[in-house]
Amino acid sequence: MRFLIALLMLSLPAFAEVADITARDGWAVVPTGKPYDQLVADVKTAAKAHQMGIVTEAGPTGAAATRGITIPGNRVIGLFNNALAVQILNIDTHAMIEAPIRVYVTENADGTATLSYKLPSAIYAPYSSDLTPVATELDATFAAIAAQAAN
Repeated sequence: MRFLIALLMLSLPAFAEVADITARDGWAVVPTGKPYDQLVADVKTAAKAHQMGIVTEAGPTGAAATRGITIPGNRVIGLFNNALAVQILNIDTHAMIEAPIRVYVTENADGTATLSYKLPSAIYAPYSSDLTPVATELDATFAAIAAQAAN
């Protein structure tokens, strides 16, 4: 039994590794040369500059560290704008389940960080086609946030 516990403890670092984010359908993936903490700060600054509020923020990195587990930086930041929320509610109440839209900042193995997010147009595609103008506006806003944060 002790052998199994020791084996499990030795294998924990392997479980704590996180793969770099890669492109996939319906996502924007923006690799940067910035360190993780800088990219997190720059995303917040860019969001505010583009009138998006920071609604939620969560990540497992700090909590894992309190348990003695080291994992790369990993932060999800939920962004939204109340004026757009009201527009969406007036079109399709069900679609508000998708707010806030989350951006994902991940630390890469080489010390750089990547910003990724699901495209708002992909998120809202299953709902009313009347949401297309709002989703298109959000696509442009999130692209501008990503571009500003990445530079």
